[in-house]
Amino acid sequence: MRIILAENRRKVRFALRALLEQQAELHVIGEAAHAQNLLAQVEEICPDVILLDWELPGMAADDLLSALRRNCPEVLVVALSGRVSARRAALSAGVDAFVSKGDPPERLLSAIDCCAERCSTC
Repeated sequence: MRIILAENRRKVRFALRALLEQQAELHVIGEAAHAQNLLAQVEEICPDVILLDWELPGMAADDLLSALRRNCPEVLVVALSGRVSARRAALSAGVDAFVSKGDPPERLLSAIDCCAERCSTC
C-alpha cells in the first residue's frame, strides 16, 4: 500500500515512517506538513492511504477531507489526533478510521489493515 503521511510535526512523521517502513507491504510515498502541500501531492499521486493529522494546519479538517475525496475518491483516510475527543468529529466527517496518537503502534497498523480490507469496524 502506498501511504502519504500528513502531520505537521517532523518528529511524529519520522516515528510514523519508521513504524510503517518495518512493514513489507506498506510504502511511504510522501509527507506533508500543511494542507496545501498534501492536496498537491494527492493531486499528483493518488495514494492508497493517507494518515491525516486531524489538526493539520492550513484548512479545516472536514474541508480538507472533502477536497481529498474529490481529488482521489478511493483513498483510505486514517485520522490521527492527540485529542481523543476528535474521534467523533473525524468519523462523522467520513474518515475510514481514527487512531489516537496515544494508542500503541499496533493499533495504527491494525486500522490500516482493517481499512484495506474495507471492514466496517475500523
